[in-house]
Amino acid sequence: MFEDRVDAGEQLAKALNHYRNRDVVVLALPRGGVPVAAEIARTLGAPLDVLVVRKVGVPYRPELAMGAVMDGSQTITVRNDDVIRSYGISEEEFQNQCTKEIEEIDRRRRRYSGDRVPIDTAGRIVLLVDDGIATGATVRAAILGLRQAGPRMIILAVPVGASETIEALRQDVDEIVCLEEPAALDAISSHYGDFPQLTDNEVLELMSSARL
Repeated sequence: MFEDRVDAGEQLAKALNHYRNRDVVVLALPRGGVPVAAEIARTLGAPLDVLVVRKVGVPYRPELAMGAVMDGSQTITVRNDDVIRSYGISEEEFQNQCTKEIEEIDRRRRRYSGDRVPIDTAGRIVLLVDDGIATGATVRAAILGLRQAGPRMIILAVPVGASETIEALRQDVDEIVCLEEPAALDAISSHYGDFPQLTDNEVLELMSSARL
């Protein structure tokens, strides 16, 4: 049980101390991952950025992912070709949906980071941080996209994650640091004493403080 996201970040930072003084970039999945990542970045003396990931849904079944897009120095697209073929999605339909999600990513990026260029992760160690993982769909898209950006290593760091999901993700990253791995994870919030929904303004404050 963690007191709150700050406490979770402090505990994770201790477990990640061996990455201090290395060429590390801390990337947070907003919104919940930002306060966790901010503590890690502060303790390790590493730069902090957000990584916005958007699912690209089938046009008439938006809950079904046919791909994902994520921000970075260049926008990265991940395709789920099995779904695209199974549902007869044309390339035009796929690109149209991607464009919509890229526009939303751009909106969120401007909201969180203004005109600042995303931190380049090529050749660097990336600590990818969220406040917890249940199914792993979003973080899996983030990992796939990050691989295309060419980092030296991807380290997934989370306070809590469903054990089955964490095990499945191990093949996708260089290391996973997860402090609690329950067999059943009904709600990430159940592992926190205080787990409020964050606002965009709170994310902005954390990001601004990290850049001071």
